[in-house]
Amino acid sequence: MENEEKKLITIKDVRSHWLRYYMTCEMGISYERLQAVGLCSALGPVLKKLYPNKEDLSKALQRHLVFYNTEAVFGSLINGIVIAMEEQKANGEPIEDETITSLKTGLMGPLAGIGDSIDWATLKPIIFALAATLSATGNPIGCFVLLALPVIQIAIGLNLSVYGYKAGRSSIRDILNSGRIKELILGASTLGLFMMGALSSTYVKLSTPVVINFGKGNEPFILQNVIDGIVPGLLPLAAVLGIYWWLNNKNQKMIMIMLIILAVSLIGAVTGLL
Repeated sequence: MENEEKKLITIKDVRSHWLRYYMTCEMGISYERLQAVGLCSALGPVLKKLYPNKEDLSKALQRHLVFYNTEAVFGSLINGIVIAMEEQKANGEPIEDETITSLKTGLMGPLAGIGDSIDWATLKPIIFALAATLSATGNPIGCFVLLALPVIQIAIGLNLSVYGYKAGRSSIRDILNSGRIKELILGASTLGLFMMGALSSTYVKLSTPVVINFGKGNEPFILQNVIDGIVPGLLPLAAVLGIYWWLNNKNQKMIMIMLIILAVSLIGAVTGLL
């Protein structure tokens, strides 16, 4: 009952904080602090409730101005845990400033890796590819499909921040040790590859018009028919895999890839090979 009376922060406060952080974490970014200014700004209303004294509030803001950088959505667990620790500290718990800073420093890397793998490397390509596909066919729904990304991100971030606040410091350890994150990443990656393969086979059009005539009375040699007889859609598949290999191994920029594709297409059209 005593702990209930010392609850200074509500679930609404936690969610409001994360929404502010989600929208401002990349503002005021610098090489010295990266997301620290955005985090500190988003924590402001929460810290004001916890530390009415201006001196204590100033110290709290200063300890969150140290270097900080993570993935905003899955890193929301850190936000929830930090709020829980600040609440405990405001209630007189012996929590050192270094403890809060060390927790943020230790967790921002692993959670950034998880978030980048699921959020930006899987969800974003799938949603954007689906939107582009619908838009290319003239379907106006394609414009609105893009909104699925922030909607999904906000839903995940709000729930994870609340979970981090409720579970406290043990929440990250439980999640990382449970093995569910690896299963989630594997499942999301598999789904992403499946979707990319399906979209590539449907919308990547590549064929060769090469035909060799052997004189009257003989069937012409149509190269495309031979390729389709081996593996239907082999040329589009080879193009997609080649571009993937180039991006993955050569670390080229997307503009360079687009220029190379354009050059190969023009050469193929002029020579009659493609």
